Amino acid sequence: MDFVEVEFKGYRLEFYKNPQQFPFKVGDYVIVQAEKGIDLGRIHHTCIKAPCVKDKEQLLEVIRKAEKEEVRRLKKLRKKEEKALMKCKELAVKRGLNMKLIDSEYQFDGNKLTFFFTADKRVDFRELVKDLAAEYKTRIELRQIGIRDEAKRVSGCGICGYKLCCTAFLREFEPISSQYAKEQNLSINPSKLSGCCGRLMCCLLYEKDLYEESLKKFPPMDSIIKTSKGAGKVEKIDIFKDIIYLRYENDEWDRITLEEAKELMKNEPECVEEKTEIDEENQ
Repeated sequence: MDFVEVEFKGYRLEFYKNPQQFPFKVGDYVIVQAEKGIDLGRIHHTCIKAPCVKDKEQLLEVIRKAEKEEVRRLKKLRKKEEKALMKCKELAVKRGLNMKLIDSEYQFDGNKLTFFFTADKRVDFRELVKDLAAEYKTRIELRQIGIRDEAKRVSGCGICGYKLCCTAFLREFEPISSQYAKEQNLSINPSKLSGCCGRLMCCLLYEKDLYEESLKKFPPMDSIIKTSKGAGKVEKIDIFKDIIYLRYENDEWDRITLEEAKELMKNEPECVEEKTEIDEENQ
């Protein structure tokens, strides 16, 4: 295997080169190159082909498999991190800094200690860094993260009962719009569409392409289709059963198949265009 994916604390995943072709297995603890030192993580995935990264030449390398004593030392570091986080919170309060500290992480060799926090605004933490450097005698890094990154580091389960997608497999966050929910005929209810982070759930994006492609064969939402009962507005579309739900001016509902809609639009082509013109005027 030429490359491996290594998992660190907070479900942080990084790719590394494996030039010595070590026969690693998923779950193995390994020593890897780090910025000005070494780090310890666990094999998350073994890759034969090159990973999808911009510059593969800049990837750091796996050095070797970790020894049992080193794994035990890592567990001791986790306890030190908990104490360091509490200390950082105390110092932040003394400095009057409006920030929410989420987590802390030691580089395995102890050359760096990173604190993760969220804040509504930019925080001037330069004096806090000096306090922490004097306390721990190592390089200190304070990293401001977003609320979605916080959920990823803390982890948890979604309303589906499974581990959060951002923790399980997502590498990057993409913008999510409530329009995706509308296209999927979901109720625009923030409490039901929001994830643990308070933002729209990432899974709304998974079927976006399917719905966009399927909806191309249907008349647009809010367009008018003339039937024997009168002019009905397209209120809902079921792409799986090819059903269109119409609502008339008297609030009566009806449903027609896609084929029936095509026949009606073939006979009355202006019925959809008329609504489109109205929408354009409103814009």
